[in-house]
Amino acid sequence: MTSPQTILYARVSTSDQTVEHQRSQAEKAGFTLDQVITDDGVSGLSVPLKDRPGGRRLFDILRQGDTLVVRWVDRLGRNYQDVSDNIREFIRKGVIIRTVINNMTFDGSTQDPMQMAVRDALIGFMAATAQAQAEANREAQKAGIAHAAQVEGKYRGRKPSYTQEQLHTILGMTGSSVSEIAKLTGLSRQAIYRIRNDPAAASAALQSWSQT
Repeated sequence: MTSPQTILYARVSTSDQTVEHQRSQAEKAGFTLDQVITDDGVSGLSVPLKDRPGGRRLFDILRQGDTLVVRWVDRLGRNYQDVSDNIREFIRKGVIIRTVINNMTFDGSTQDPMQMAVRDALIGFMAATAQAQAEANREAQKAGIAHAAQVEGKYRGRKPSYTQEQLHTILGMTGSSVSEIAKLTGLSRQAIYRIRNDPAAASAALQSWSQT
């Protein structure tokens, strides 16, 4: 019988995201990784986990007692039904799912009905949040593109101090404090406040500078 493994799943969907960054975040959080499985350039909103090459591999190799590590549940997907179904399927197999952001754990070890109800409600909430944030990011990006088109050829202001991945991280950590986000992203508190207060403008700044 093989020993339980700890496997990081890293989904990369934009040019600013990297597998190495997700790996280093996990290692800094204290995870010792046996394998890293990736999907590069794959949408989490329109492509189900089982239809991605890396996602299919997860279902093939994960066994009871293994730990699946993800930066946050949005790496598994951005579709509510897909994310919640996959998390429940993994925990039925005896796989423990842990997130780097907020250090959350989902497993099937408890048999207490109340704890199971709380766990399942939390899974549903996290999956719904992942989809809602994807849609919010998409709207912010649309607004940013429109704004960038309006100001093209004009003064664009200072180049943003953050990347697209950092922007997505900040918008995704809705329940986290500014201090927690600053520690994770390395950005200043002031930059995080500006992004939170006007995500469309933050996206617009990135879009404007990306056109050069």
